[in-house]
Amino acid sequence: MSHGLAARLARRGVVAVGGDEAERFLNGLVSVDVAKATPGRAVYAGLLSPQGKVLFDFIAFRDHTGFLLDLARTASAEFIRRLLFYRLRAKVTVDDFSADREVIAGWGDGKPQLDVVATDPRLAQLGWRAIVPAGASVPAGSTQTDEAAYDAHRIDLGVPEGGIDFTFGEAFPHDVDMDQLGGVDFAKGCFVGQEVVSRMEHRGTARRRVVIVRGRSPLPPAGTAIAAAGPPVGTLMSSAGETGLALVRLDRAKEASDAGQTITVGTVAIELMLPPWAKFGWPDGVGQD
Repeated sequence: MSHGLAARLARRGVVAVGGDEAERFLNGLVSVDVAKATPGRAVYAGLLSPQGKVLFDFIAFRDHTGFLLDLARTASAEFIRRLLFYRLRAKVTVDDFSADREVIAGWGDGKPQLDVVATDPRLAQLGWRAIVPAGASVPAGSTQTDEAAYDAHRIDLGVPEGGIDFTFGEAFPHDVDMDQLGGVDFAKGCFVGQEVVSRMEHRGTARRRVVIVRGRSPLPPAGTAIAAAGPPVGTLMSSAGETGLALVRLDRAKEASDAGQTITVGTVAIELMLPPWAKFGWPDGVGQD
């Protein structure tokens, strides 16, 4: 059976959280109910600051030892340090498995039979996600490709990634669409930063969002300002050719569009589009600073 394309994500690390109290420990900290991670089903979650900003985002799998967390490799050491800070006397183990395990993402057709694999919990169209022993072959029936191809795939779907599209510690979950992609459970009970994030949800105060950028020529580097006639509209994130992601002020973008202004990033004229899965829309009125 064909499983489409598969890419090794070398930029991703693996942290194992085990022990008798692993589930309760994580549930007191992170933004979703990790009990919903079962063999064959993963969850997307964040560990936030007390001020409600995203310090880490990750995909959590359950295996026979506890939980395996797929997260940015560059953030894994700090993530472990943060978990150990919160551990106190909890019966929990936290280990870096990044040298022994690796992450593979696949898309296109079907899900392979692997020990630790699940449909991507953020968006089914992304495909499947797996944690495998380091150096393992991609699943039989999959055509191996690279991280650039995977990035083009997720960018086209409008899905940002922490550590690439936004800097950890600077964005709220609503800013980077975590609330739309299953990364926040507003019914689960307490977690670090919950009060701030819940207030944003119930008051509808999120004005910044990640949207899709379509250009008329290849887009400039990430970090380039998105401009119109008035104040800056936002900032370009990662891109692949003429398609990219941007963190924008929805009110400013709507105002510029309604006024018929050309929106540009660098010298490239662009169109800003809501991701097809987004439940948020362009605002009816124009917000104020």
